[in-house]
Amino acid sequence: MKQQYGIKDIAKMLNISVSTVSRALRDAYDVNPETRKKVLELTEKLNFKPNKNAAALASGSTKNIGVVIPFITNYYFSTVISGIQEEAYKQGYNIILFVTNDDLDREKKLLRNIATTSLDGLLISISSNSDTQDHFEQLMEQGVPMVFFDRVPHHIHVSKIMQSDFDGAYMATNHLIENGYQKIAHIAGPKELNFTEERMKGYLAALENANLPRNDDHIIFSGFSQVDGYTDTLTLFSLEEKPDAIFAVNDRKAVGAIQALKAKHIQVGVEFGVIGFTNDPIATVIEPNLTTVEEPAFEIGQQSCNLLIKHIKNKNHEPHDILLPGKLIIRQSVRSSQDA
Repeated sequence: MKQQYGIKDIAKMLNISVSTVSRALRDAYDVNPETRKKVLELTEKLNFKPNKNAAALASGSTKNIGVVIPFITNYYFSTVISGIQEEAYKQGYNIILFVTNDDLDREKKLLRNIATTSLDGLLISISSNSDTQDHFEQLMEQGVPMVFFDRVPHHIHVSKIMQSDFDGAYMATNHLIENGYQKIAHIAGPKELNFTEERMKGYLAALENANLPRNDDHIIFSGFSQVDGYTDTLTLFSLEEKPDAIFAVNDRKAVGAIQALKAKHIQVGVEFGVIGFTNDPIATVIEPNLTTVEEPAFEIGQQSCNLLIKHIKNKNHEPHDILLPGKLIIRQSVRSSQDA
């Protein structure tokens, strides 16, 4: 029968304290990297398997991270979760998903009742009508490490990771302008969301930079669905001054816009331009294929998880705001300037 080794044996062999071995095994920030390396090499050589339940009790660490998201079926969020999972696995953490269905009451109830003792920290993307922040502040007062991603609250001093919504929207709108469109509408998301505001600001800045007039009738706030995109487009075409292009807050709305335009027998990519935001797989299914701004969803997941783990290991780690750039993906829903 093979000899079973414990933490005390590891500590004795390396001539270090039991607490140092314990901290090295849970990757605590205050352990010398060389010491940690020696501990991990020896435990691997001895095929040492720490008692995770005992380690959790001793260290106050569960190695569990809660992830609170509005949707699980949405392409963007499923990609973010893949990035979170990859980083969590690499660093020895598990993730537990909590889905709010984009409902504020459910979000509040979930976070007020969440068993924070079974979690080391939380990654949160808020619901679209999340206009209060008390439920987040209560968790902060309890000392729960948190990082917000994508949909973030406005006025809380906490780490946030987002794509650069302003720059992406500017890039999208400017692409339409460069290709000859003059009356560009914006079908936006819910007003309450930070990224709705940032994408609208980017859109307006591009218009201003090109000396194109702002038309508030050409800005419509609504939900994120394909149906919303369809109805918003019909509303735009009920106006006396109709647009010649649409920048949509996301690809689903852009696809709805294309469907509405087709129903009105308007040639998308010839008579009319449409550009989205996300690079959802649906962008290559709709005809014509959708020009869009690709969001770095996987990287947002990875980096938000990595940053949360830094907060978990070091309670004094300073909050960071991190912006990741998007990328313009040119397809057929916007005509090229040569054809203009």
